[in-house]
Amino acid sequence: MALPIALFLLALAARIATAAVFGEPAYPDSFYYVNVAHQVAAGNGFQVDYIWNFVDVGGRLPADPVLPVPSNGHWMPLAVLVQVPFIWLLGPTSLASGLPFWIAAALTAPLTYAIARDAGLSRSTAIAGGVLAGIPGAVAPYLSQPDNFALFMPLGALCLWACARALRGERRWFAVGGLCVGLATLSRNDGLLLGVPFALAFLIDLARRPSAPRIGWRGALLCAGGFLLVTAPWWLRQLQVFGSLSPSGSSGRILWIGAYRELYSIGGDPPTLAAFLGQGAGAVLASRLEGLASAIFIFAVVPLLFFLAPFTVIGAWLRRRDPAFIPWMVYAVTLFLANAALFAVHVPHGTFLHSAVALLPHGYLLALVGVAGAVAWVAERRPAWHAIRATRTFSTAAVVVAVLGGVAGSFINLRSWSADQQLRQQVAAALGTVPAEDRLMSPDAGAYRYLAQRRGIVTPDDPLPVVESALRAYDVRWLVLERDHITSALAPVLTGDVRPAWLSEPVLTVPEQDRPPRAALYAVCLSTSDDRCSP
Repeated sequence: MALPIALFLLALAARIATAAVFGEPAYPDSFYYVNVAHQVAAGNGFQVDYIWNFVDVGGRLPADPVLPVPSNGHWMPLAVLVQVPFIWLLGPTSLASGLPFWIAAALTAPLTYAIARDAGLSRSTAIAGGVLAGIPGAVAPYLSQPDNFALFMPLGALCLWACARALRGERRWFAVGGLCVGLATLSRNDGLLLGVPFALAFLIDLARRPSAPRIGWRGALLCAGGFLLVTAPWWLRQLQVFGSLSPSGSSGRILWIGAYRELYSIGGDPPTLAAFLGQGAGAVLASRLEGLASAIFIFAVVPLLFFLAPFTVIGAWLRRRDPAFIPWMVYAVTLFLANAALFAVHVPHGTFLHSAVALLPHGYLLALVGVAGAVAWVAERRPAWHAIRATRTFSTAAVVVAVLGGVAGSFINLRSWSADQQLRQQVAAALGTVPAEDRLMSPDAGAYRYLAQRRGIVTPDDPLPVVESALRAYDVRWLVLERDHITSALAPVLTGDVRPAWLSEPVLTVPEQDRPPRAALYAVCLSTSDDRCSP
């Protein structure tokens, strides 16, 4: 037990160190989970008093534009629920929101060790794999965020391990897998894809052994029953509140948009399958191939830091018939193809990476298998090489380089997140004297809800008349523009080239030498009696 505990403590220390540098939510997803968790912990239920994206209210301006609104029309609830007991215990603090995710992420390291030993890999390989999973390249900083990265990584690995053990005849692991896939689905909608290896294993087993299957109908029903036991209460809530199992998907803005900016648009006709197919077969195919290429590139660069990618491929080839890794390979193919076919536009914007973390524990072990395989191939041709010693040397080097890459990736991300937070804190300070009920439009409504306690809506990516309609619908009194997160219609406003009649001169400007302002705060005047926009 000493080695798994040591790996857990190492990974936990990495999470704590990252949080010590930047311990707050950093981007829309993490702000959303924290803000909703605060509402649930306070007894207000699943609701949120801002609009992070209009897909939460149907993808357009609703007929009754009110705040708060029911939450989680797009995102799943597990990343909210795990925070609530900690908030009750420690209060609505960044520590309370971050701690469950640090623990969950740290558990991945000993889990990887256990998967390796169960697969028959050496203790040194298992230790190296645990270290890689504990500090997973440029993914590392995200594991300290209150987001589903830290949940989906161990849950995905556990699901694939359960399927592998079921393939070896341990039927009870099929039932465990159903529970695990259910939890993964409560973490992310596409956690459903983790069920594909189980379904395929059942069908193949049934075809090969019709008289005496290893899994059988009983195992399959227990797996499905475990999944439904975990997920059914949430599906019932979605049907009751939204009338749909996938509220955000029903608007068409998830599946049928042609460019990512359309996700934030509320103008024009909603995207439809007919309009999507109307692009023509060539354009549709090109976008799908682009999504697949982006997914491959992201996986090779972010967690594998380029240099581990070829070894992962070699390891997968060497273990292609190993039941310990077959479920991983099935899920990997399923995930890449699903992202290319359904979510190609979203792939470069985090959708794929959120799910790809489930591949990392097994993937890192395969990379180490690939290193050993490459060394063995060279050793056969160079008698002077000592294969065991060279394998140990190159594996250690791979771990060291990957850890250094994780540190470098963390530094880059934390610096960017800190810059955004400092900017928003300046705006929040300027809003300190504004009446508490005044609403705000901003590029990240969740960030300003968290930092400035302001209700509001996100800036729609539409022409100025549509922006004005959204301001009027929600009776917004203030507008924040940020240079690094701005729509094309509002960019000239920030530079001062355009000034709509309903907007004041900047109340606050955050300048930068020889460049447009980094941010600006404006009063929004929607009635003639409001003289804040007078010349």
